Amino acid sequence: MAEKTPKTDTGNEKEKKPKKAPAEGKKERKGGGGSSSRSEEKAAKVITTAEAVAPRFIEKYDKAVIPALTKQFSYKNPNQVPRLRKIVINMGLGAAVTNPKIVDAAVEELRAITGQKPVVTRAKKAIASFKLRAGIPIGAMVTLRRDRMWEFLDRLVTLALPRTRDFRGVSRKAFDGKGNYTLGLREQIIFPEINYDRIDVIKGLNISFVTTARTDEEGRALLQHLGMPFRAA
Repeated sequence: MAEKTPKTDTGNEKEKKPKKAPAEGKKERKGGGGSSSRSEEKAAKVITTAEAVAPRFIEKYDKAVIPALTKQFSYKNPNQVPRLRKIVINMGLGAAVTNPKIVDAAVEELRAITGQKPVVTRAKKAIASFKLRAGIPIGAMVTLRRDRMWEFLDRLVTLALPRTRDFRGVSRKAFDGKGNYTLGLREQIIFPEINYDRIDVIKGLNISFVTTARTDEEGRALLQHLGMPFRAA
């Protein structure tokens, strides 16, 4: 057999074609450059030129309530004028002992009403006659301050209370002796944020207005000037 002769370079082999350079305007996806550009685009979309609008009840308190209270009680120092410190909304759920799912519904409803995440309240003591064990959830509550407090008060006075059935005003006597006021509502459906079709159980709630007033008379005057519809007697 004849020995195979090694192939020699005859110079006729085709030369390798050089790689094409990337077209202009197209970026190579190396080193995560695409992800950074996408994140920058998302950050740019979040930017807005809209100005934050202060709640209108803040302006009402500054321009109308402070002069009225100063004239009524003859305050000599502006710091003596009572103001609203916070609003506490509490929803007690005795039925949660046998139906724990009612607490989840109450949390979602309070979140819709106030725009803030509620805190689930739990039983501190065990009461055998009520089948109550310590530590089980029996309610929900929210504490509102600053802008959310003023916005909630605006919606309560302007929209919610007038929607109450046979509404004739709120009680003038529900003060604690130190200028703080507690309002009880039987139905949560008076708030326009609640979808009536999704309601499983009608729930009541208590709304406490904590003020810096020193007497009930000053606290009543503060809430009355803010628009709280007290009954005549």
